[in-house]
Amino acid sequence: MTEEQTDIAPEPESEDEDAYVLSPRTISSILYAVEVNDRSRLVELLEPLHPADIADLLEQLNAFDRMRLIRLYGNEFDGEILTELDEGIREEVIGILNPKVLADAVRELDSDDVVDLLEDLEDPQRDAILDVLDDPDRIAVEQSLTYPEYSAGRLMQREVVMAPEHWNVGEAIDYMRNNDDLPSQFYHIILVDPRLKPVGKVALGKIMSSRRSVRLQDIADESFHVIPVTRYEGDVAYAFNQYHLISAPVVDENDRLVGVITIDDAMMVLDEEHAEDMLRLAGVGEESSLSDTVMETTRQRFPWLAVNLVTAVLASLVIAQFETAIAQITALAVLMPIVASMGGNAGTQALTVAVRALATRDLTGSNALRVIRREIAVGLVNGAAFAVIMGIVGLVWFGSLDLGLVIAAAMVINLVVAGLAGIGIPIVLEKAGVDPALASGAFVTTVTDVVGFFAFLGLAVVVLL
Repeated sequence: MTEEQTDIAPEPESEDEDAYVLSPRTISSILYAVEVNDRSRLVELLEPLHPADIADLLEQLNAFDRMRLIRLYGNEFDGEILTELDEGIREEVIGILNPKVLADAVRELDSDDVVDLLEDLEDPQRDAILDVLDDPDRIAVEQSLTYPEYSAGRLMQREVVMAPEHWNVGEAIDYMRNNDDLPSQFYHIILVDPRLKPVGKVALGKIMSSRRSVRLQDIADESFHVIPVTRYEGDVAYAFNQYHLISAPVVDENDRLVGVITIDDAMMVLDEEHAEDMLRLAGVGEESSLSDTVMETTRQRFPWLAVNLVTAVLASLVIAQFETAIAQITALAVLMPIVASMGGNAGTQALTVAVRALATRDLTGSNALRVIRREIAVGLVNGAAFAVIMGIVGLVWFGSLDLGLVIAAAMVINLVVAGLAGIGIPIVLEKAGVDPALASGAFVTTVTDVVGFFAFLGLAVVVLL
């Protein structure tokens, strides 16, 4: 192994948090090979890397270096790299690839990966890729594309290993050994009746550990879940996570086997939904990525900043109602941000827990009231604790016991309301059919700001003036 190759593969026992990130030295070596047009060296450096690592590398490069690397890499380009690329970069890379290289790369992919590849492409590029597929593969992909977006039909792969329900282990093994067209990865053999209706599945491990005479039905998995082709992919991912599935057959409206979904596809959906929730909660758009241009990023963020402006104006209108009180007691202006900030943070904490619980279906109608009561109690306890602290701060800082009592009471009120809003608003939005991650943040911020300012300034007017 060369010195450069030892840089590429991290030590198995490494505790380094960057153990799975390409080293700067490796990246520099790759860029140098591109710069001097040394194709053999580039292939040597990229060959040990996983397609996901090469995709990460391409995403980190600027457009010019990315184009030079892809063209120099040439026929070695692996189709799996395309499936690992960010959507914004993928279309650019497809446009750079030589048509023959693209054709060879796509032919290597399973049907589900080809469908995922085609979903985000414009018609000319989509047609170009479909044209290079063999007729059976093209028909299978086109059929998958007819199913609704984000459905099991788009997620499944059409390559399925199936066997008649009356077969034994020996027949299944002989079939797999003599078949040159098996999927690159599969975990079960699906058992079907004469109408191609799935009736069970058998893990490969059980097949390999059983005698040839054993009937497949006798070693079929006890847990068997069938997924309708139109089922929402989020529900599919939930089923995989909930029931610890490795793979599951997909059936059409006549209950006939049409494909299979494997755990890697389900986990990809969970990862995407988790990322979307995070981006939505932050108000930066669910499709934001580091590869977006300035204008794309601006367009995604502007609406949420506009919403934030509206909520800020509402809070300012509340403050404006107490302009006289603030002019007479300037300490109010100093302490106002503390009340609003504490309420906002408490609301965000409850909101994050609620959105995540709704996504994982841990928060349901049966336990919603109990969770709301808990958040109110948490707000009350935290509010009381910080009320004592802020009461002392008000007394020591401004020498006013009454001012300390006012901010203490406002703190309790706002933290209780923050907990209630943070858990209650996502539940209400979810019941109304609105994505809680998309809209909850703006509502919770508005509630905590308005209630915090109104409670603090209102109590100040009553007690201090």
